[in-house]
Amino acid sequence: MSQSAMPIEEFSRLARAIEAEVSRVIVGQKEVIRSVIICVITGRHALLEGVPGLGKTQLIRTLADVLDLHFSRIQFTPDMMPADVTGTNIMDENEDGRRVFRFQAGPIFANLILADEINRATPKTQSALLEAMQEKTVTVAGKGYQLESPFFVLATQNPIEQEGTYPLPEAQLDRFMFKVNVTFPTIDDLVTIIDRTTGIDVPRAQKITTGAEILKMGELALNAPTASHINRYVAQLIVSTHPEDPNAPELVKNYLRYGASPRGAQALILGAKVNALLEGRYNVSFEDVNAVAPAALRHRLLLNFEGLAEGIKPDEIVAELLKSAQKLAV
Repeated sequence: MSQSAMPIEEFSRLARAIEAEVSRVIVGQKEVIRSVIICVITGRHALLEGVPGLGKTQLIRTLADVLDLHFSRIQFTPDMMPADVTGTNIMDENEDGRRVFRFQAGPIFANLILADEINRATPKTQSALLEAMQEKTVTVAGKGYQLESPFFVLATQNPIEQEGTYPLPEAQLDRFMFKVNVTFPTIDDLVTIIDRTTGIDVPRAQKITTGAEILKMGELALNAPTASHINRYVAQLIVSTHPEDPNAPELVKNYLRYGASPRGAQALILGAKVNALLEGRYNVSFEDVNAVAPAALRHRLLLNFEGLAEGIKPDEIVAELLKSAQKLAV
């Protein structure tokens, strides 16, 4: 680790301050807030799923304010073209009066991207976003443009209204570190939301840190070690998501068509590292892995026909996988 690396105490203090400031605006949703912050610290992307009106967009806007990042919102629609995301070359005049092509950057050129209702865009437009997410570059007319760091895509989709949508293919879903379910608030949380949002003084988030500090936090997380038994536990967990594995639970063998990819293992380890650091610990435990497992795996488990017909939820399978992996780890 470099001498300028952030101390663990400073990491924990900053991360908790970010959580607290976001929670000042976003009522409840503690697990959602933590999951999104974990993705941002590790420099990965998150997919938020929930019905309209639950504050998904507000959460991402608030996070941009707290982190003092250049924010851009892209509202995806079926008629959107890739150039509407990446930008395009336009005809312009130079100082000599000659006509030249000039690149006009699209909304993807920001630090924090809100990809709103991502499943409403056509596969062609989704693929333009995919390149940016994976390579952190944009290609227009054969020329590549580098995106500025830090760069995160936080996408949203509505699980109910599926008419006229283009479900994300498995390859693109796998690019998201976490899939976070945004649930309906409790009665107490709803009362607080009403109190906070129907008066004159609506709370606004204050800046807590910067993009440069987030990059340092990410560096500390990447450099944090994990013990060999934790790595083996994660490997066993991922292998057990595949129906052909002899140690796979019955739910997996009966209801899954295909399990998680190696990116699932990376998401578990990185998420567990940040979860430990958030608690002020440098050592990753089984509990840290288990805490991030649902968000890291739920979008990587492909149900077969029987699973879909029976209405099996991926989170039920994740819970069974954790029980099975813990028995094997003993």
